[in-house]
Amino acid sequence: MGFTREELESFRDATVPDLVGDEPPRLVFVGINPGLWTAATQTHFAHPGNRFYPALHRAGITDRVLDRAAGLTDADRRQLTDRGIAITNVVPRATAAASELTRQELRAGGERLVARLERWRPEVVAIAGVTAYRAAFGRPKAVMGRQPEPLAGAELWVVPNPSGLNAHETTDTLADWYRRVAQAAGIC
Repeated sequence: MGFTREELESFRDATVPDLVGDEPPRLVFVGINPGLWTAATQTHFAHPGNRFYPALHRAGITDRVLDRAAGLTDADRRQLTDRGIAITNVVPRATAAASELTRQELRAGGERLVARLERWRPEVVAIAGVTAYRAAFGRPKAVMGRQPEPLAGAELWVVPNPSGLNAHETTDTLADWYRRVAQAAGIC
């Protein structure tokens, strides 16, 4: 499945609902904001070049690479939520690039994220993207890894962004990070 640039542009500023089950999640993955492909398919990290789902599989979190390009199936979504995994974003509005977000949007999104996490009460939160974390939470010197302070009572990790634009990481290095946060949450 593919989209034309015009079709994708029609999803600018759309939102994508959180992927969260009926039970409180153990681990919440937090993206920066939805991309246009994500908005078009209503599936987090959906762009075919995004390495999130291949890395989840290599980390042992899913039993196969979930095919997200056309949108996850209900069974795929259940595989995640039944394992205690939720997915959300710092900022809800879709853009072609995260660089289109303002610092104010990131800060406001961080505040809304904390409110969601306080309701959900996960054990571990993994924010995918150190630059967005720094801006959203006023932590200009934050580095990747487990953070010294919890977020909404949860153990907080900052992990690399799985976007194909993040050339510093591979699917294997992302899998290592995701395995670590899943182990911290008692999922792996």
